[in-house]
Amino acid sequence: MPSSPPGKTAFRGMPVYIGVSLILALLLALSILLAVTIGTVNIPIQDVYRVILYKLFRFDRFGEFSRGPVHDIVWLIRLPRIILAGAVGAGLTICGIVMQAVVRNPLADPYIMGISSGASLGATLAILLGIGASLGGGYVGIVAAAGAFLVSLLVMAAANLGSRASSIKLLLSGIAIGSACSAFTAFITFVTDDRQGIQRITYWLMGSVAAANWTSNLIICLIVISGALFFITQSRTLNLMLLGDEVSITLGTDLHRYRHIYLLVSSLMIGFIVYASGMIGFLGLIIPHFARMFFGPDHRKIIPPALLGGGIFLIWADVLSRIIIPNSELPIGILVSMIGAPCFIYLLFRKTYGFGGGA
Repeated sequence: MPSSPPGKTAFRGMPVYIGVSLILALLLALSILLAVTIGTVNIPIQDVYRVILYKLFRFDRFGEFSRGPVHDIVWLIRLPRIILAGAVGAGLTICGIVMQAVVRNPLADPYIMGISSGASLGATLAILLGIGASLGGGYVGIVAAAGAFLVSLLVMAAANLGSRASSIKLLLSGIAIGSACSAFTAFITFVTDDRQGIQRITYWLMGSVAAANWTSNLIICLIVISGALFFITQSRTLNLMLLGDEVSITLGTDLHRYRHIYLLVSSLMIGFIVYASGMIGFLGLIIPHFARMFFGPDHRKIIPPALLGGGIFLIWADVLSRIIIPNSELPIGILVSMIGAPCFIYLLFRKTYGFGGGA
């Protein structure tokens, strides 16, 4: 029974695939260790690692780094945002891969599907209008996740009007509802007099991981890891989606229910990711294309390396956003879009890989 769509790959053979995946895992670890030493404040490299070693293993000889400005910069500012950048990059990449399979369109991503716009609208309602404030300190994240989830329900409901949802109807519904959410977000921002809230929303919409902390990082990492494991187990069904509904039905699988489940799981991931990092575009679009170019369209092979690649990419994008402008920080969403747009145009014209199923 075929479950892997055909496609050209740069890396062929399981040994090569495993080797490349291990190299990417090593590069991710090295990226974290190198990125934590880079910043606007010049800290000796040995002091950076002494802080980390003390916090992880409680070495008595490094006890002087248990507190103080060096400790705070390394452990409370730099390392949390690096970990968050890696988790957000991995999560956005996974969601991009899944949504491209769900709608069978290589141009789909969480933003085109409208789910990120739903999370943005939820966060705007929370910050500017105080909706959900009774839920506690993390109410903005809860409302953002609820916004993403509700929009995914609306997208599915709209796609099912008149007949059962298809990949094209899901894509068009997502574009339409996402545009409506963006319009409502702009309207609320325009009519609100809360200048401080508007400034916070504006900066948040540009994307940033500067507000990272260990508590929120734990939640985001658990969500991303759980989502990745779930979708890895669903690789066969994701492959069938690339082959189309007619082929999948002949093989004994009805994709209608799976599309809904995958869209809902992705929307929950996006809701929390957007709250933690704001709007970061192109990542869920670009990294999956590179993964397919090197590993082919088989989801059993592309999800793990794409996850690692997305994490590496956003870690270094965050480093650049912190140092590219002296004494200032460029919103990471702007930088990613500046890098992503030319890369996407290059991939669009190169076309050296197959999306699968002739798509």
